Amino acid sequence: MAAVTYLEAIRQGLWEEMERDSRVFCMGEDVGIYGGAFKVTEGFVHRFGPERVVDTPISEMAIASACYGASLTGMRPVGEFQFMDFITSAHSQIVQILAKSNWRWGAPAPLVLRGPTGGGVSGGPFHSQNNEMYYVHTPGLKVIAPATAYDAKGLIKAAVRDNNPVIFFEHKFLYRRVKEELPTEDYTVEIGKARIHREGKHVSVVTYAAMVYVAQEAADILAKEGIELEILDLRTLLPLDNEAIQKTVEKTNRVIILHEDTKTGGIAGEIAAIINELAFDSLDAPITRITAMDTAVPFSPPLEKNFLPKVEDVVREARRLVAY
Repeated sequence: MAAVTYLEAIRQGLWEEMERDSRVFCMGEDVGIYGGAFKVTEGFVHRFGPERVVDTPISEMAIASACYGASLTGMRPVGEFQFMDFITSAHSQIVQILAKSNWRWGAPAPLVLRGPTGGGVSGGPFHSQNNEMYYVHTPGLKVIAPATAYDAKGLIKAAVRDNNPVIFFEHKFLYRRVKEELPTEDYTVEIGKARIHREGKHVSVVTYAAMVYVAQEAADILAKEGIELEILDLRTLLPLDNEAIQKTVEKTNRVIILHEDTKTGGIAGEIAAIINELAFDSLDAPITRITAMDTAVPFSPPLEKNFLPKVEDVVREARRLVAY
């Protein structure tokens, strides 16, 4: 079986859901003939037609609003944003209307808003942001950020089937760099459940998306020194898997929280609070956060490398915690 890229896994998941359920349709800028900015929907319009693969104006607010209206009629729309940086153009509609729809008047909004996020590709300050925390902070939404091709496919399928509005962050650095063989049978991945990416016993690294692989590379280096990192891939940011976070901390007694988002207001602060509430007595060293800097994402490759969390950061902090 040929290995499938992260991007192709998402494409397969969407295709299968559109084949399975005629209520599912895609809309967004250039998703039709062009096949999407990164080609996730390439070929969709030829199979499903322009009524189910809808090109839209350059308006994220229009995409979110149309998806919401369609969801109220029983459809299951999937809206694509060319870059998730511009999801903020639809921020009011998402946090004021979509997220509150079911709570306010009992109207589920089964829709997905998806697109590429993150740095590492020299996209500059307007095409490299990690702005997931705006939506993690919003009750009524579900927020997903997969790291593997398997999870990308299983979670996009679960998102399409979910009756809540789902914000689906796809790290663009992973699109064509991550590959793995996928099951031939239909499957989904449960929203809200983390997974152990690597078993370890000395330090837990709690992370998600592209930073899983930064942690993996650091773990490979540290293993040669006898330090075994356990890597917990959150997969879903809202809801968080508090039980999985608690268990890994109780196992290793030391924790690094690693994410590509900026430090202030990043999810590391929330996870640190969860650990303080659920597993404080298990800690043998202070909680450590490794994040991006509190500044805009630089365009310059050397500056961006300095801005983003690095393998050497994880190696250094893991050594420090083990020696604490």
